[in-house]
Formats: sequence, C-alpha cells, structure tokens
Amino acid sequence: MIAGKIKLSDMRECRSRLDGSYHLSEAQTVKKKISSSPHPLLNIGKVTDRIWHAGRWKRVYVDNPKTGITLLGSSAMLKGDLSHEKLVSKKYTDDIPDKILQAGWILISCSGTIGNCAFTNAQHAGKLASQDVIRLKPNNILGAGLIYAYLASKYGYVLLTQGTSGSVIQHIEPENVEVIPIPNFPDSFKSEVNQLIKDSSRLRDEATDELEAADKLLKEKASLRPLTPEDYDYFGQHSATRKPSCFTRRSNEISSRSINAFNYSNRLERLKESLPDSRPLRNILLNNTTFSTGSFPRIEVKKGKGVMLINQSDAFDTIINGKWISTRNVNLTNLVSYGEIIVAGVGTLGENETFCRVLFANEDLKGQLISGEFIRMKTTSDIPSGFLYAWLNSDYGFRLIRGTQAGTKLCRPIPEAFLDIPVPILAEEDMKEIDRMVRDAHSKRHLANVKELKAIAMVEAEIEKWN
Repeated sequence: MIAGKIKLSDMRECRSRLDGSYHLSEAQTVKKKISSSPHPLLNIGKVTDRIWHAGRWKRVYVDNPKTGITLLGSSAMLKGDLSHEKLVSKKYTDDIPDKILQAGWILISCSGTIGNCAFTNAQHAGKLASQDVIRLKPNNILGAGLIYAYLASKYGYVLLTQGTSGSVIQHIEPENVEVIPIPNFPDSFKSEVNQLIKDSSRLRDEATDELEAADKLLKEKASLRPLTPEDYDYFGQHSATRKPSCFTRRSNEISSRSINAFNYSNRLERLKESLPDSRPLRNILLNNTTFSTGSFPRIEVKKGKGVMLINQSDAFDTIINGKWISTRNVNLTNLVSYGEIIVAGVGTLGENETFCRVLFANEDLKGQLISGEFIRMKTTSDIPSGFLYAWLNSDYGFRLIRGTQAGTKLCRPIPEAFLDIPVPILAEEDMKEIDRMVRDAHSKRHLANVKELKAIAMVEAEIEKWN
C-alpha cells in the first residue's frame, strides 16, 4: 500500500480528482521534482510554435512511389529505415501541406503505445504522419534538441503519459502536452544538449545517404536497374492496372521443398536471370549455412538486472530497447558478433512488415542477445559481410528472400531455398568499397545513438541534482 498526504490546492489543480492512483502516482512525484527546479519553469506550449496532430482523413493506399507519399504511424516513426512504409495517394489525400513533416520537429506517439518520441531528420521530411502522432514545432526559446532530450527522458515520458484518456486504447492530446512544465536550463547547458541532438540528426542523415550510395554503386557495378512492382509478386495493395501473374510449371520442375506457387513465380525467375555472375548464398557463408540463437526461457526482470533480449519488433528501431530477462538457462556464448548479417525470419507478408528485412550487426548490436526468430550468418573471408548486407538489403535481395517463404499466417523462409539465393560477385575492389561504405554508415548510426543518449542522460542527471 502507498500512503501520503496532499494539499487542497493539489485537488483544485486537477479538477477535484480524489483518487489516490492519480495523486500518489509517479507523475505527481516527477511534477514535484520539476517544480523544485532552480531554473525558471516554462511550459511546452510556450517553447513551441505549434502542437497538433493531423486528425483522421480518408486514406487510399497505393503501391507506386510516383503517385503516393509515405505515411508513418506511431511505431514507424521510431524506425531507423523509413523507406518501406505504406504509401497513400497524393491525389486523394486532402491538405497535404498541413500533414507533411519537416526536419527538426519532435514527434510523440499519442494513441495505443503512447509517450514515445522521435526527432525528425531528412528521412522524416516530406512524409506524412498519422493521427496517432503529435507534432511539435519548436521555437527558438529553448531549442528543438533540448526539448526533445527532455521529453525523451524518463521524466519527460512520465509527464507525457500522466494525462491519458481511454479505457482499452490510451490517448493523449496536444493540450496535454502544451501544459507540461519544462525548466529554462542555463544557456551553456542548452547549447551543449542542442548540439548533441543536432549532431546526432546529421550523422543519421549521412548514414542514410551513404547506404543509398552503396546500393546505387552495387547496382551500377552489377548492371542492374531498380525494380518496379511489375518485376515481382507480392501480397497486399495492387494497382488496378497490374497484370495478373499467371504461369505454368512442369511436374519435374516442382521441388519437394514446396508446392507454393509463390515460390515458383515466373517474375522471380526473370529477376534471377537478370543477375550477372553469381553464387548461391550457401557458398559464401561460413560453414555453408546460417544459424540462430536458439530457444531459451524468457523470465522478465527489472531493467539492468539480467540481459536485454532483442526481438524483431525492437531490432529495427533507431535506438533499440529490448526486454530484460533473467540469465537463468540462457546461453550467453552465442551473442551477436560485429559484422554479422541478421534477417528477420518470421512474420507476415505485408509490404511494410520487417519479415525478411536485413540488419548489419554494428556496435549497437555487438554483444547483444537476439531472439531465435532471426536468421544469422557470417561470410567467408573472400566476401565482405558489408557487401552481402548491401545485396540482401537491396530491393533485389528482399524480393529473393520473400520468394523463399512458406506458411499461412506466420511465414518463414524455407531454409534450403534461402541458402540457394543468388548473390552477384563483383570485382574485389568494388565489393570492398561497398563493404567500407556499409560499415561506415552503420558506425555513424551508432555514434548518432551515442550522442542522443548522452543528451538525454545529461538532462536526467541535471534534474536528479535538485532536492
């Protein structure tokens, strides 16, 4: 039981609420902590030009980037790669200028899983966000970086989530955010935190540009063009003008691996035929095969008390926050090594799902425990792992991996078919250059995370000094 005293003035401030769950909540403790700030208090409404969400509107989904614009939901806004999200029609979306995102804003998830924050960079700019995302457009009083670091801190999270409404699905509204108190920290402190977030955003933009350049170089050296939706089969939204995929196969062409027509697509065969000199994936992997972390008990513990487990839903976020589990009966000798290639190995076939998407194990993933649903692989010494990542992460690689799937609701790649995926072999100097670009880009992503987390830690440490 938690017991405590409150003042009559506390009840007036919250419209005469009497429930102890409110007055003795962590939010009230944090508010008292913030109110003891030695620096003047402002509120978020004072340090922003505007706080709003787009509201609901009719969505017409399309599959052509020329006629569509990317839509980010409250989960997608946290991802490190935003290039695979759903597209909505430009023609049938009203008031696009008011819905479109710009760099340097702060996004807050406001429905369902609430209180998560993202700082927008060039990847977000030009995209739309759903009604489940609140946008903050900061002014120059405190700076966007400081406001973001404050709201993304453990104190900001508590303040953001204190004013929820709804029984099953929780919500917060712009007016809840407007009244959140924020200290006017000293100028030197504001400058340092703002610069850290600014540098972090710049590094993420540079990493994205470098990965795009690596993809472009790979296709140029392999004489491959970017794919269009007509080049492959997929599940989900289709254009009305799309030609149906009809083909025949002789009985001797059907393997014992699968009778799924999707695995024998003629579009997939044409895609393979377009590749230059290639080897099966198995021939460039250490021990000619993939491996996984395996299964183990998952007993959740408090943060920092065991080991962090990274699932598919966590691994593709910009900053990875997994679940903490007990180390009892968990094999900690099979942690991720730098440079591993990791593929999301189970999921559904939506175009914006992480199933079959690829990760490069950078400094953030090195030494981490990942779930057994991931397909893991290491390359032989003559094929750089960064090059293999660039190939499997390309539109060609993704479609080839998806072409090996089997299952109904939850799908998985057929192991033997996965190992037969063709990998184009380029000149050694070209593969090494692509590998260098991939590694450099992922190191920049790691450094960006280090700077962002440092800024958030600075805010938390400053607040913890107050009595």
